[in-house]
Order: sequence, then structure tokens, then C-alpha cells
Amino acid sequence: MSEPANVSKIVILDFGSQYTQVIARRIRECQVYSQILKYNTPATEIAKIGARGVILSGGPSSVYSENAPQIDPAVFELGVPVLGICYGLQLMGFHLGGKVEHSQRREYGAGQVFITDEGGKRIACDLFDGLPESIDVWNSHGDKLTKLPAGFRAVGHTNNSPFAVIENPTKRFYGLQFHPEVAHTPRGKELIENFVYKICGCKMDWTMGSFIDQTCEEIRQKVGTDHVVLGLSGGVDSSVAAALLHKAIGPQLTCVFVNNGLLRANEAEAVQKLYGENFQINLKYVDATERFLTKLAGVTDPETKRKIIGGEFIRVFESAVRELTTSGQNFKYLAQGTLYPDVIESVSISGNPAALIKSHHNVGGLPPDLKFSLIEPLRQLFKDEVRQVGLQLGLPKEVVYRQPFPGPGLAVRIVGEITPERLRILRDADSIVVSEMKASDWYYKVWQSFAVLLPVRSVGVMGDERTYEHTIALRIVESQDGMTADWVRLPYEVLGKISSRIINEVKGVNRVCYDISSKPPSTIEWE
Repeated sequence: MSEPANVSKIVILDFGSQYTQVIARRIRECQVYSQILKYNTPATEIAKIGARGVILSGGPSSVYSENAPQIDPAVFELGVPVLGICYGLQLMGFHLGGKVEHSQRREYGAGQVFITDEGGKRIACDLFDGLPESIDVWNSHGDKLTKLPAGFRAVGHTNNSPFAVIENPTKRFYGLQFHPEVAHTPRGKELIENFVYKICGCKMDWTMGSFIDQTCEEIRQKVGTDHVVLGLSGGVDSSVAAALLHKAIGPQLTCVFVNNGLLRANEAEAVQKLYGENFQINLKYVDATERFLTKLAGVTDPETKRKIIGGEFIRVFESAVRELTTSGQNFKYLAQGTLYPDVIESVSISGNPAALIKSHHNVGGLPPDLKFSLIEPLRQLFKDEVRQVGLQLGLPKEVVYRQPFPGPGLAVRIVGEITPERLRILRDADSIVVSEMKASDWYYKVWQSFAVLLPVRSVGVMGDERTYEHTIALRIVESQDGMTADWVRLPYEVLGKISSRIINEVKGVNRVCYDISSKPPSTIEWE
């Protein structure tokens, strides 16, 4: 869908930082719309968007390197406030006449910034309004600014850098050598709020109510009298997309629920009952289990799995639509529940220097032979924003706050080959994880909790007999938006009960492990 109209906007130019998407999320938390653009987007395009401010992200390069990503210098002539973060500060200084050099002492991890001069006197700066004279911050840089550009002054310093915070109050340009967007800078949210509200003059007008109204109107204008088909999985994303489309075009929407054989326990029955019977949405059920498992037989590469599942999903859709067209419906559009993090992780945003993490089965365009146009009504949203939309549309809590489930289903939670027996083992183990997380009141407190089947067997003893069985890994993480995540310090008694039940109740498993890695460097899913 198109960018929202008549709301305050902040543009973020992405120079390849792993935190760029976190910056965007922090702006959204201020109820202000944020948009990530390629680092060298022309200033004329930014002006057309109507941005009230520009943020220059961090990045892995050195500004003086030959292939370092550079900004369109005209951005500094737009007349709007600019905030440079880490590499963004160095880039601003470099382009406006300052000097950047490699630092003899790198700064990584926790540190402190002092908003005082050398004599300890507080320096007035709108960016730090309401904040103390020193704050804890998170650093990640090996270069530093060594000479200020004309018109700038030093506002804050660290023990390593006299120019850790700089500003040009006349032009409203600001630079931070640290990262205010990450959780490890505890007062960083207030810094961002000061930039967004106090300096840029943005209003809190990015609301999910306005998003629903605008998106429904766009859908009606785009679809006209045609019909839309949506792949319904029962997860949060597809459910909210279905509810939004149903609100916009009613019976012009038909949902196709494909059982790819990679679903969780009792999923097929639950989805048919909830959407077909309760919500009265046009629903076609297709059991394609045998088709998917045949295609996946012997496949172990994660990316190949995703591509096979995505490709077969499209083919099943085509077949289902051909059957539905006998009723006289004109299906011109295919809807998907693609979210902003899906796009971010699947492609280098707008061609930025960041690396591809993994592909998502519902991102990257449609095959050239597919006779649908694509509608992605949630493409602008982070997961928590999608949940807000779902609640406003009247979806029940158990659907809206259901934990995320990957489009390729259990296929990306089975490391190695997918077989009916390995699916049975994982499905049974995963059912226990969900059951115990809900029983202990932990299910809705975490971002995701699930089982992973590893391609590992180990020796065990059951009933005085030697066993050589499979290994299950538990993955339980906390997160705000899926962009970063940390493992949950679940009480030992809960972990113990989950492990005991899996080993005792799931035939073929004799060992359970707990994944204690964060994202980054790991991803939440194993494949």
C-alpha cells in the first residue's frame, strides 16, 4: 500500500546498520510514521515525501573509505532537522567540512556520555531536554570526529571523544556518536522523542485507526468490482489481513486455507471452524499435504525448502482459484500478510549496504506466469502494530496475541530432511511446549516459544534399555518486534516440566536442550 497521507513523517537513510530497523521502530513508538530509504536517495525525493526530519543511520563503513556509502549533499539544504547516528554523525561532519579519523581507542559496548563542557558546566541542547548531565549509552564504532564543521559546537563528550554529541543549532543538525535506538541506551527513547517532537515538530498522528481507514479506502479504489483471494494460515498476520480486507470489500474476499502438511497439531480444524463458521468469511479448504511432502522429500537446504514451499503455495493457489472461478468470481488480486520485518530481512532495503539475512516465502515478487496482482495491506507495519489493528477490527485476543508462526511452517523448525515421522515428532513436542507455556501463564509474556527437531541422535537409557533417539531444542525468546530478541530466563520448574513431558510422551525423543542465543547474532527460527 502507499505511504500514509497527511501525517508527520521522518525519513531514515540507511547506511547498512544492523539497527536501522530499530530506529524506524522507535519512531513508530512515538506515533509518528517512519520510512527507511536508500542511503543515497536524492534530496528531491525526500522533499516530495514531505519529511519533517531526516535521520542518518549507523553503518559498518569508514566515511573516508573508497567505497563508503555517501549521501546526496543536497539533503543538508532541505531546511529540515537532521540527526546523524554513529556513522551518520561522521558522515555529516565529513560532508560539512569536519574531519574524521580512525580512533586509537575503539568504543564498543556500554559507556557514558557527559552533556557538559570541560569545566563540568551543563550545555543547553534541545536534544537532551529533560535528561541528566550524564547518561549511559551503547557504542559501536572505531572512527571518531576529530574536527568540527563550521557552525557546529560540541554538546557532549566521552572519555575517548570530545565530539560524542554535536549540534548546529541554527540549521538544527545534530550528531550522536552512540546508538540511542537500542535498549542498552536506557534514556535513548527520550532523545528520539525530543528530536521527533521538540526539534522536528511532529504530531502523534500515526495511529492504527487512521491506518485502517486509509488502507480500506485504498483497497476499495484498487480492487473496484474485482475479487481478492487470500492465503489464510490462521496466524496473526494472515488473520489481520483477512479482517482488514473483509472490512474493506466484504464478500469480494475469498480466503483459501492450504494444509501443506507442515501445520501445528489440530491447526486445520481450528482455522476452518473460526473463519468459516464464526466469521462467515468465504473460505476454501485445500488439503495439499501429500503434494508438499513429496516435493520436500530429501531436501535439507533451508533456502531450498523455503523456495519449494513458496512455489508450491502459489501453484496450489492457482489450482484453487481455477476451481472457484466456476462460480463466476473474477479473482484479479492475491493478498498476503507480508510485514515490514519480512521485507527488511528478505532484501537489502532499497538497495542499502546491509546483507540479506534470509528469504521469506511471501516476499520478493510474484512469478511472471502468475495471473494475479499483489495486495499486501500490512506491508508498512511491525508486528505489534498489526496486533493493534487486529484488536481494533474485533479479532479475539487468542488470535491477535497468538505467537508468530513462520509461513513455511514446521519445515523451518526441522533441521535437515522433512519426513512424516520427523513431522510427527516435532508436532507432538511443539504441542507440549504450547500447552505448558499457557498452563504456566508464560505464553503471552514471551514473543515466541517452540520446539526444534535437530538432525542429532544421542544415547540414552529408558527402562534399563539403551536408546539412540532424537534431540529437541527449545527456543523461547522475548522481543518487541522480531528485529532483535533475547532468550527468556524461564523458571527451571517450567523448563523441567516441558522437558520431562517431551521425553516421556513423544516417542522417539530422549534429549531436550535449551537455546540460549540472542538475535543478533542468531535468528529466532533455526532455518
